[in-house]
Amino acid sequence: MKKWTELEPGTVILEAGSSVRFKTGSWRSFRPRWVPENCIQCLMCWLYCPDMAVKVADGKVAGFDYDYCKGCGVCAKECPGKQGKKAIVMEAEGK
Repeated sequence: MKKWTELEPGTVILEAGSSVRFKTGSWRSFRPRWVPENCIQCLMCWLYCPDMAVKVADGKVAGFDYDYCKGCGVCAKECPGKQGKKAIVMEAEGK
């Protein structure tokens, strides 16, 4: 019988820079929806997204990369919005 220290690691990504090969969007049960008219382009969503799933083009939010978005909702939580209305709202997946 092997000792625990001799076992091969499982479900662990050991090499740096390999995340592009692992599309994790299928884990999601909620997805962010961008509401452009409420966006002040502060890029807080981009800054706080743990998966770099917020797309930015020409210095402005351009949507989401749903192949990598896990639906954690951090982007929606950090969004200050405009006049009390969020620019990112979380919706049930498949809605």
